[in-house]
Amino acid sequence: MTFELSLLAVPKSVPELRHHLRHHSFDVRLCVSELVTNVIDHVGEGTPVTVRVLSTDTGGTRVEVTDPDPRALPVLLHAATTDESGRGLALLGACARRWGVETGADRKTIWFELTAPDQESVTPWHGSR
Repeated sequence: MTFELSLLAVPKSVPELRHHLRHHSFDVRLCVSELVTNVIDHVGEGTPVTVRVLSTDTGGTRVEVTDPDPRALPVLLHAATTDESGRGLALLGACARRWGVETGADRKTIWFELTAPDQESVTPWHGSR
């Protein structure tokens, strides 16, 4: 299965994109939202973006977010508890099996891969209610 959507990175496009991806997992929608928000914040509002969602050979999901600025590379920050931003890539790293960046002369693509639901290891929750 392949899904591709071109859009302008503006705040209202993030919930619209999540709606288009409503049949995909929560983690797909969450991570794509973070990456498109990063384009808005670090490349600029109104930047053209292409989002692709592909199935991997192992039954997982690969998502690619491409924008036209190869110089604005993502930086993993270590946000303090009082910081209002800086957690997007840490969140991506926590959800994705792996992620990375591919650059070209006139673009960059940030991608991530999620495992198939039946391949995830399940850790029981031991919290209190």
